[in-house]
Amino acid sequence: MSQSSDWDTAVAEWEIADCEEDDTLSESCVCGKEHLYYLFTIENAINGNTLFPIGSSCIKKFGRDDLDDEAAVREKMFKLYHAVEDNHFISLSPEFFSRKLLKKLYDEGAFDCEYNGYDGYDDYEFILKMFNKRDKSSITLGQQKKIRAIIVASIRPYLRNQLARKING
Repeated sequence: MSQSSDWDTAVAEWEIADCEEDDTLSESCVCGKEHLYYLFTIENAINGNTLFPIGSSCIKKFGRDDLDDEAAVREKMFKLYHAVEDNHFISLSPEFFSRKLLKKLYDEGAFDCEYNGYDGYDDYEFILKMFNKRDKSSITLGQQKKIRAIIVASIRPYLRNQLARKING
């Protein structure tokens, strides 16, 4: 379904277009692997062809770090969504966040909300700075409250809006 017949050129044509979650594990990858949890749609940027469902292990076979990173970020976003929905305490830790996830959330407008005038740059910068702190115990109570407010007012509604309809099960 690629334009090129050369493997190295062909794999460069593809991008991740979407990701869904299937906790029933009822789907199979186009390669035949059964019981997929994350169902990726990849799209060929040259000819517009799409493949669905693709498992993350097949995405890794493309040998592209950018696709691997994108798949990992999308999976982490679902994990964060479930933690938020299950009312878990969300800390600014690698369990729930990564720099790449924060960047994707920023790029997709997750930090833009009414209280910041729909300009989430300062909130993104603040969250990133707090995430990058080596000594998390140095985060003040005021900073913890701001982190919580950003998660509740910006990130949670964004995740609900973007991911709730992409969960099968």
